Amino acid sequence: MIDVPLSALEVAMVQTGTRAVKTLRDTTAFAQGMERLGYHRVWYAEHHHSPAIGAFPPVVLTAHSAASTSAIRLGSGGVLAPNHAPLALAEQFGTLAALNQGRIDLGIGRGPGTFDEATARALRRGAGPTTDAEYRDDVTAILSFLVDEVALDPLPEPWLLASSPAGAALAASLGLPMALAHHIRPENTPAALERYRADFTPSRWCERPRVLLCVETVCAETEEEAERRGGPMNVVKAGLLKGLSEIPFPTPEEAAAHPFTADERRALAAFRGQQAVGTPETVVTRLAQLADTTGADELMLTTPVYDLDDRIHSYELVKKHIEAATAP
Repeated sequence: MIDVPLSALEVAMVQTGTRAVKTLRDTTAFAQGMERLGYHRVWYAEHHHSPAIGAFPPVVLTAHSAASTSAIRLGSGGVLAPNHAPLALAEQFGTLAALNQGRIDLGIGRGPGTFDEATARALRRGAGPTTDAEYRDDVTAILSFLVDEVALDPLPEPWLLASSPAGAALAASLGLPMALAHHIRPENTPAALERYRADFTPSRWCERPRVLLCVETVCAETEEEAERRGGPMNVVKAGLLKGLSEIPFPTPEEAAAHPFTADERRALAAFRGQQAVGTPETVVTRLAQLADTTGADELMLTTPVYDLDDRIHSYELVKKHIEAATAP
């Protein structure tokens, strides 16, 4: 059974037929729902120029949800270092942490948050992709500024997001807890974990290797309903397999009618087999297997389904099944 904390990643999918402002309002209701259910933390991801995902700055969502909740931890998962000045990030999250004692996380990632090169260059004032050395310098500068320039108390809890052994190696060398994007590149999970634990160097931020594993999780009362709710994200993934990034987030009905190719169905099934989709029993069993095989210290569930109520219900089913299984 699962005996590690459970958390949630909010990707803020913008449903077809709705306005982004509805998704924006939903992010607060989602955080309140996760607090009510007893989840440990909620993180917000940074994305840009996508019809399927809202371009809502994680620092703003974190601040607003912190004002609308009372206990749950909140933060970025992640804020993308190459898109921001290190001192600005340190000041923003340092201030949030001081205003919300012991509740703020600063998850740092590398990617541009967009598949559009023009958008990426606009975010970076014309600069191209960041190099390994530049990224390391950015992360190091953020951590230094938190201590030396911001110097508030308490500081946010820093995490490094990783989806490869290279990212894991950086987290290890800086002595940071690692949030591993199993929901994006599950094939890299074993090698990244091995690299992180083998190379970890203790720091002021973390005394021992500490791993948060993010898993795509769609839970419903039946397998068929879980598949239906997961359908819209399958359409988006199929588009990405073709190199298409301008794919809207369809309704479950539109997704059910989508003409997937045989190759797409095989790829989607292979990915789904490494995540957690199905009934409460199926999902919790799979999450427990992942926690056991990876030795994760925490599981973060991301549930990209169309309807807010369905999304919260998925998290509720997981929690209730675990609680029922562990009740005396």
